[in-house]
Amino acid sequence: MKHTSMSQFDIMTTTPVNRLVLRLAVPTTLSMLITNIYNLADTAFVGMLGTSQSAAVGVVFGFMSVLQAIGFMFGQGSGSILSRLLGAKKEKEASKTASTAFFLSLGIGILIGVFGTIFHEPLINLLGSTDTIAPYARIYLYYILLGTPFIVTSFVLNNILRYEGKAALAMIGIITGGVLNIGLDPLFMFVFKMGIAGAGLATCLSQIISFLLLLSVFLLKKTQTRLSVRNIDFSLRQIGNICSTGLPSMLRQGLTSVATIILNEQAAVFGDAAVAAFSIVSRIIFFVISLGLGIGQGFQPVSAFNYGAGRYSRVRGAYRFTAILSQCVISLAMFFVILFAGNLIGLFRNDPDVIQIGTRSLYLQCFAGLALPVCIVSEMLLQSTGQRLAASVVSALRSGVFFIPAVLILPRIRGLAGLQEAQPAAFLLSFLPSILMAVRFFKKLPKETVPETDPPGSKSGSV
Repeated sequence: MKHTSMSQFDIMTTTPVNRLVLRLAVPTTLSMLITNIYNLADTAFVGMLGTSQSAAVGVVFGFMSVLQAIGFMFGQGSGSILSRLLGAKKEKEASKTASTAFFLSLGIGILIGVFGTIFHEPLINLLGSTDTIAPYARIYLYYILLGTPFIVTSFVLNNILRYEGKAALAMIGIITGGVLNIGLDPLFMFVFKMGIAGAGLATCLSQIISFLLLLSVFLLKKTQTRLSVRNIDFSLRQIGNICSTGLPSMLRQGLTSVATIILNEQAAVFGDAAVAAFSIVSRIIFFVISLGLGIGQGFQPVSAFNYGAGRYSRVRGAYRFTAILSQCVISLAMFFVILFAGNLIGLFRNDPDVIQIGTRSLYLQCFAGLALPVCIVSEMLLQSTGQRLAASVVSALRSGVFFIPAVLILPRIRGLAGLQEAQPAAFLLSFLPSILMAVRFFKKLPKETVPETDPPGSKSGSV
């Protein structure tokens, strides 16, 4: 055990940061891409059934964002903490953090599944369904609720593995689930003639299998941290530490979910075609953004581990490299989306109204989205190094504080055009605060690397 952990410590603290970020970013980016290819494929397959069915998937996507928010809060929160603990060579404390986050998220996932099933009808209305969308959303949501505990805990397991520097092992579980989902969708929907119920069942089964694969990595003891009931620490201090560290992720995903619900309600005023169009655009843009998120997730364990080990110059170098790489990759991806915007919308729903509404929205979000890479990397830097308040502020600004008012106000002024302009406006407004927060962090970060004989983190705060 000691030999393995020391080997991992040496890898995380001595490998050139550019190479290390790339090594961890490739599997995380692939995982993000496969997950989003599934989302796009799911949207495309359901789009073959009709506009209302396509809109139903977009409506339920808001609920799935809530589950993702909870999973990321516990996963990113525990991951950031345990990575810094492993950097400080405190493996027992790291295992306590991982076990607490896993079992707590599992319990919460079960509760959400149970209460979501009991209050199924009010939940459908809350998510922004219209009378024509609700029958399909109801069916799709039923299967998502069955898989809720597995969906939530899969995010936790995935993030713990990433923060340990085991991104390749995390990738296996995520990609297997995504590929399986893509294969099961047409099988259940069209071969077994289950329609939208088949799409929901495919998602549920693939999430369960993904969960089992991720869990097997821990059961086979391929990790530094150990998941065990004996390691659980449900003290307020431990839970508060995990939740407050993961709060930026919760805010990001949670506000995104709230914003999606509000967007669906505002779009419903303009008809099912508008709801379907914005749902499709959201999936395409998130697919592009996921490239930056994947690269950033490769950066997070490098940042957290080296911050905990006192290797501050490596934190600076990793941030600089990640920001430049993310900007180049996302800019290139946005360029291709702009070139084929109308065709991309048509792939998911060949409806002239959907294509017209979606194309302009896609153009605007792509141009404004060029400001996102630095915002994403800055937020991940602050979270991975335990700067909870700053990370939470940046996350909240980007995910909802700017967008929610924009989506409520602009349509009143400019109608449908205002609704299309809300998200681009939020992207642009979040750029400057993100830059300022990152600059402030680096000004306070010690210039010199802490000597290995000093307590890690002694010059910049506790783990």
